[in-house]
Amino acid sequence: MGHLGIAVVTGASSGIGSAFATRLASRGYDLLLVARRGDRLRALAERLQADAGVDVTTLVADLTRADDLADVEARIAEIPVSFLVNNAGVGALGPTSIVPPDAQEALIRVNVIALTRLSLAAIARFRSLGGGTLVNIASIMALMPSSGGGAYSGSKAYVLNFTRSLRLELEGAGIGVHAVLPGPVRTEFFSSQGLSDSVFPDQAYITPEALVDAALAGVALGEEVITPTLASPDPWRDVEAMRRAYLREAMSGEIAPRYRDG
Repeated sequence: MGHLGIAVVTGASSGIGSAFATRLASRGYDLLLVARRGDRLRALAERLQADAGVDVTTLVADLTRADDLADVEARIAEIPVSFLVNNAGVGALGPTSIVPPDAQEALIRVNVIALTRLSLAAIARFRSLGGGTLVNIASIMALMPSSGGGAYSGSKAYVLNFTRSLRLELEGAGIGVHAVLPGPVRTEFFSSQGLSDSVFPDQAYITPEALVDAALAGVALGEEVITPTLASPDPWRDVEAMRRAYLREAMSGEIAPRYRDG
């Protein structure tokens, strides 16, 4: 086992997850890679073992299934995990009122329930081992209600608030907690749902490798919320300042005149 411990990456068989696995292996982490597609996982594991000389274990799991999710949780509890990337995600894109309820429930099972349970499993392990790093992949959609992705947008808002709340709770515990908010990334995310990448302008896209390099740089900087394509931190600071102002006013204890007098 590498001296850095084991990094766990979900949704590791392609795209952002594969890029995280590649970069973490190059840094010397042994890996536990989790995804549904066993053939792709095995091919990635073989490549990383050959290229980086690290130990790579694969676990085929469908995180919509409670039994599979429990298997991943159990594995995290058994091994010296020092880094978890909750990357697995479901889109269920389309008009929210007509996307099948089962598809939206599957999204919630992966984007919300699995992410929550695996975060908690990792934090328990980090505490027992004296530290670790949790990276949860949210999205700029966390701040953008969408008529074509209501459940997805809502799930990523959950990821953002859940991750930030964990960070507040774990301050000073030697555990890094970070939310990453990508914009459009060149992956199979849209094509896997029968959509075209043209839903966003071509120039808005970045590669998975660029995203991961920026995310890991943000982790190294200790940033709580990492938006790789945000050129200046000022807009985020403005959002936070307005959020605090909103909360101050909302805690006034007084009903607003427009509601009281209407």
